Amino acid sequence: MRSTSGPEGFPSEVKWLPGIDLMDSQVGEKLAASLKAESQPLAAVIISAGHFSTEDLSAEKGPNWEEELRMYTTSSIAPVFIVHSLAKAGLLQKGSKVVFISSEAGSIGLRHEKEGGGNYAHHASKAALNMAGKLLSLDLKEKGVIISIVHPGFMRTEMTKGVGFDKYWDDGGAVTPDEAAASLIDWTDKLDMSKSGEYWAPRGPRDIGTAEVVLGGGLSTPLNLPW
Repeated sequence: MRSTSGPEGFPSEVKWLPGIDLMDSQVGEKLAASLKAESQPLAAVIISAGHFSTEDLSAEKGPNWEEELRMYTTSSIAPVFIVHSLAKAGLLQKGSKVVFISSEAGSIGLRHEKEGGGNYAHHASKAALNMAGKLLSLDLKEKGVIISIVHPGFMRTEMTKGVGFDKYWDDGGAVTPDEAAASLIDWTDKLDMSKSGEYWAPRGPRDIGTAEVVLGGGLSTPLNLPW
């Protein structure tokens, strides 16, 4: 993490790794070096960092260059360097699972006039993460490393609140982080190579506003999302 110490109440048995900033070009090497002392492969790696800054085409707001760089770097560039460094250090071996926390926002197939445009870099950076995950799954297949790309659910977090999405929480079926985490843990535990490189919503379509509009009714849980 970027901060030097964990938040108040952080479990003492969990190791806190300071100075891990996904905007740093050396983030992968720093993380691998911090973990190398463990001297054993990682069973699971979950990359959940993200940044959301709203954008539209209005004269007043418009896209923001620096914010776009931050969104793309955090969501879709840094994860590639992290996985590369972990693999190079021997920390990803047969059976290791890497889970990319993407979003249904990264699905081009689910974009619909019902929700309109805007939020270019947030959505496109998630689509880029999806592609990176797919390609990494091909590169790491022979090593037996599993790559999973997931939409964890519409979240009741400070990030969604900070961009004004809290007004959609109730109608949109937003879940708390602990609810999403429980679903994610269950999903990760059951992962195998058959789902490597695929894009899923472990909690199904319940919080994806365009799912039924685009894909029709009777959708399953978990839901294999369209790219």
